[in-house]
Amino acid sequence: MLSAPGVQLAVLETARGGMLFKGLGVPVNDVSVVTNVSADHLGMQGIDTIDQLAEVKAIITRVTKPQGWVVLNGDDPRVWAMRTGASGRIWCFSLDPDSPSLREALQSGGRGITVLDGDLVVLSPGHPPERLVSVLDVPMTLGGLSAHNLANALAGAAAGLGAGLSPDAVAEGLATFAPDSQHNAGRMNIYSTPLAGGGEVTVILDMAHNEGGLEALLRVGRGLVEPGSQLLLGLGTGGDRTDEILRTLGVMAGLEADRVHVQHKEKYLRDRTMDELEALLVEGLGQVGVTPVSSSPTELEGLEALLADARDGDVLAMMTHSHRAQLHDWLLAQGSHEDDPAAVRRKVIRARGEHEAEERIAALWAIDDADERIVQAQQLREAFPDDARVLYELAGTYDSADREDEALAAYDDALRVGLREPYYHRALIQKASTLRHLGRLEESLAILDALRADRPDSEAVAAFRALTLHDLGDDGAALGDVLRLLVQRSTDADMDEYRSALVRFGDEID
Repeated sequence: MLSAPGVQLAVLETARGGMLFKGLGVPVNDVSVVTNVSADHLGMQGIDTIDQLAEVKAIITRVTKPQGWVVLNGDDPRVWAMRTGASGRIWCFSLDPDSPSLREALQSGGRGITVLDGDLVVLSPGHPPERLVSVLDVPMTLGGLSAHNLANALAGAAAGLGAGLSPDAVAEGLATFAPDSQHNAGRMNIYSTPLAGGGEVTVILDMAHNEGGLEALLRVGRGLVEPGSQLLLGLGTGGDRTDEILRTLGVMAGLEADRVHVQHKEKYLRDRTMDELEALLVEGLGQVGVTPVSSSPTELEGLEALLADARDGDVLAMMTHSHRAQLHDWLLAQGSHEDDPAAVRRKVIRARGEHEAEERIAALWAIDDADERIVQAQQLREAFPDDARVLYELAGTYDSADREDEALAAYDDALRVGLREPYYHRALIQKASTLRHLGRLEESLAILDALRADRPDSEAVAAFRALTLHDLGDDGAALGDVLRLLVQRSTDADMDEYRSALVRFGDEID
């Protein structure tokens, strides 16, 4: 490949096994990059400790040309220690702009790259920070959610600059490289997938196979979970991990995921049986009190089990390997579509309990004129058609202007298109209140009865239900409900003296 006509730049990846079996393959490099060292594939070819593995990985840093660059992770002590034996100049990358490793690199005449005020910036001795690109404009960072990909972006940018690419070219590369099956197959590929019974879930396919990979997958998965939804994990890896690593993967899965499914990789058992491998994963899960929901012999069956267990809005994270392409094709055949960077960014924002138009929504309720508020809400709806949250806010503007019929229709539209918590139950409360104002008291009470069964501790539900009961002429039930909740929830010192009596009085009223 290196001798092919027209080749100007080659990026080569070499693994521990390759160097131990066959050597490095090239005598020198212009830029070397080491991102991290983790307990992976230990106990093979005489490499039994992480420090020994670091020695093997450091080989590429010892053959870098003297005027070349050695790009090292300043946040990983074993990687940063490689600077002492490196043959080229040191370029440190760190997520912490105050990292001592960055200062040391600059003091020794090297360079640094980090994140400062939301931007990727290059640091050079005697010069102010040079802005490269905003984190939000780097799709691989998933809106800044993916810390490991943010670190990868820093390392890749340093390597590109060190190889002689212009800052504009590096910024363009970062902005156009997306976590999809075309650009980066098997690395945080994110899909929107319909459920057979209605609704939609997010599926993440990632070739996570060790503790670092699983940690990153769980962090991204959790960062995409909206309030009220859950994170489901398909847990599985190759058999060439130590017993302790397999138990640790189980512990990590049990601590971070809401539900765990075990799914095997039959081509990567590597001298273990499925039963033996699963027993170690389950042992780790058991250490944190978790039992797997299911066990599947293949990745595809594992994905099917996850989907069968999922509810609308859930996030399904899959540790995949040899069957990644099969899972990708199967998901598309089921009506899934890959999320583009804009869609991922929207999901990240929603997971924070926000909306991408959050500032416009907040500004909406700062308007004093009720009619103008409605006009602005209608314009917001035009910008976000069939958006459940926007329809919910539009309904609220109608309500605030005493236009109950229009409010009721907008609440129904919001609920129909899939309004999620925490706005779902609020929309039901407000709809019940609107029905009360319209004199449709039985319908109002039916909604509030269902809400009380689902949220027995909600003071808001109790208050609105009491108002509807009052309009129905049942003041005794209204007072009894509100009094009972007050007695249960009060922290007043005097209430301790009278709690039992007030509970009895409330029951007598009811």
